Amino acid sequence: MVTEGFRRTHWAGELRAGHVGERVWVAGWVHRRRNHGGLVFLDVRDRSGVVQVVVRPEDGEAFALAEGARPETVVRVVGHVRARAPQAVNPHLATGEVEIAVERLEILSRPDPLPFLPTDRGVDEAVRLRHRYIDLRRPEMLDNLRLRHRLTRAVRRALDEQGFIEVETPTMTRSTPEGARDFLVPSRLWPGRFYALPQSPQLFKQLLMVGGVERYYQLARCYRDEDLRADRQPEFTQIDVEMAFVEAADVQAAVEAMMARVFEETVGFRLELPLPRLSWRDALDRYGTDKPDLRYGLAAVDVGEAAAQSGLPVLARALAQGGAVRALSVPDAGRLSRRDLDALVAAGRETGAAVVAWIREGDGRLGSSFGAAAPEEALSALRAAAGAAAGETVLVVAGPLAGARAAVGAVRAAAARRLGLVPEGPTPPALLWVTDFPLFEVAADGRLESAHHPFTAPADEDLPALLAGEGDPRAFGSKAYDLVLNGFELGSGSIRIHRTDVQEAVFRLLGIGPERARERFGFLLDGLRAGAPPHGGIAIGVDRLAMLLAGASSLREVLAFPKSASGLDPLTDAPAAVDPEQLAELGIEVRPPAAVSGAEEGRSP
Repeated sequence: MVTEGFRRTHWAGELRAGHVGERVWVAGWVHRRRNHGGLVFLDVRDRSGVVQVVVRPEDGEAFALAEGARPETVVRVVGHVRARAPQAVNPHLATGEVEIAVERLEILSRPDPLPFLPTDRGVDEAVRLRHRYIDLRRPEMLDNLRLRHRLTRAVRRALDEQGFIEVETPTMTRSTPEGARDFLVPSRLWPGRFYALPQSPQLFKQLLMVGGVERYYQLARCYRDEDLRADRQPEFTQIDVEMAFVEAADVQAAVEAMMARVFEETVGFRLELPLPRLSWRDALDRYGTDKPDLRYGLAAVDVGEAAAQSGLPVLARALAQGGAVRALSVPDAGRLSRRDLDALVAAGRETGAAVVAWIREGDGRLGSSFGAAAPEEALSALRAAAGAAAGETVLVVAGPLAGARAAVGAVRAAAARRLGLVPEGPTPPALLWVTDFPLFEVAADGRLESAHHPFTAPADEDLPALLAGEGDPRAFGSKAYDLVLNGFELGSGSIRIHRTDVQEAVFRLLGIGPERARERFGFLLDGLRAGAPPHGGIAIGVDRLAMLLAGASSLREVLAFPKSASGLDPLTDAPAAVDPEQLAELGIEVRPPAAVSGAEEGRSP
């Protein structure tokens, strides 16, 4: 209830039969107006819902105002709650048993003609984002913002109960390489020098562990200048967590308790803990991706032995070249047409697999896309190796290991969509940990890159070789882990490097020499030398988690003021040019795009 001092005593959506006879003040927007039998009915909407208001001709000025109140007019209503006639009860409305008989009606604001109404369907997204203040009035958007609020409230409660302290870290810092481009902020007081908006609070939270905070969290605002997708924005919020004196299992247990609280308080689902764990290698071998959607099965198996004995030349060639042969059984039961099967084959081949084929039962014999000459005994052996049951279609992929894994992922996802195996909505969730990632990846130019980030601790068994400069760094494991939800990477974490000698060895392998390491990370190295405890943590994307909990298809549905797919703000037209005086004060000169293009091509601007 809101006090009468605010000129509103009740939310519109909270009125029920128990309020009959009460004199109430409500305020909001006219959702709909109907003239019926000489009466005017206004559906008045506020954040809580809608209530029906009845205005009679004898209500004088109120009636005249009601007749002229078009949708989205802002009004305040004073009146008495009364029960609707039995035949007028609206069972689809929470307030459907009551209505307000008007005593006084005030027009607080009259809208200009609007580009669309909150009740309109099929409005172009660009128009919705340009006029977001109208779009936010839709119940769906308000529900998503409420869900996000419950999410962050649950996070704070759960972490507070586990002894975490919320600490804010700087949002203007120095540029450090973390896998994406930084957004830079020029300094007026230090001409020619720039701050960077943080891609994450990674180094600061590690220094908080050095500083003895021991358990830290933050709902951190982060920024990355990278290409956008439906599940990415240039600015985003993450649940940032760090813990001292822990191993990976301790961090995971704390996060699991937090996620259980989040799911229960947002969508009413009780998670079963502990969450399942799957190694990075097993995830790729069985599901073709390191972020598998486990809401459906379709796990692949290695059928290399059966393939080697099959006599099928295409499979033999893949194995002879050091490749792999994988197969997955699909509960087809005749639902997949030949066109469907061809589409699955095409999806697999687009990933670079040398072979993608199907085997299925029909008319008392086995058919396949291996060709009419394929021996039925070989096809039967491949089906048996795949563990196929009667009525299941077997999909076989072969090629270099990376290509075979990617093909499994593509075929599996495509088959699940065509067979309707992917559940609708946010539940039931399939949460799991993917663990034991490699420490490094190989970039396109052959250089080593960090698989997660350069502050991730190596696996214990690989630490001696790393420090000695021996072994193949591409084979080194790490203490990294990802939290995956319904096929989306929800968060990445790791146990961190807490020894200076280990951190410097990792920098060397990444091509970061001592001088550059001192220049960019000197403050971290100094901190590690001050007595750093073993520590680790994770960062979980709030926006992505809210999107998945809401069952939305885009982050833009759970953000109040999102950017477009091109990184523009349709509401404010940002980014925008600034006054020349501002640039001059910063010592910055902006060249026109045409001049920049000409210079890049080696011509004078």
